Amino acid sequence: MNDADRTIVTTRVLPFAAAQVFRAIAEPARIARWWGPAGFTNTIASFDFREGGEWGFTIHGPDGKDYPNRSRFETIAAPRTVVLRHLNAPHFTMHMSLAEEGRGTRLQWRQVFDDARTREQLAPVCVPANEENFDRLESELRTHP
Repeated sequence: MNDADRTIVTTRVLPFAAAQVFRAIAEPARIARWWGPAGFTNTIASFDFREGGEWGFTIHGPDGKDYPNRSRFETIAAPRTVVLRHLNAPHFTMHMSLAEEGRGTRLQWRQVFDDARTREQLAPVCVPANEENFDRLESELRTHP
């Protein structure tokens, strides 16, 4: 099945081991510090990091708006893969893959929306926001190795 018209892919090589990057995803205190675009903060209500476990959180925008989110962890294979399903709108599945590359880790997010129209509408926001997520993740890894 070709889902290219529903997909946004963001990739970056981070100068950290896959196990370090994976921990920054798997630990709720850490993911709260870096998840979301620049200027946003998070309040995590639940974080059950296991296959079938749910992650409930609110992203707080710099404009004061709150964005409630609910996701379910579909696949976890440390330290290589995390797949989560975003349960509230917009609906998508996020495939996070980590692969050793040189002295670092290639992190790829493959975000597959349920329909091409939603992807098209959100790409202008998601593409730069995902890069900002990666900037924040890299900062988290440098600050809390």
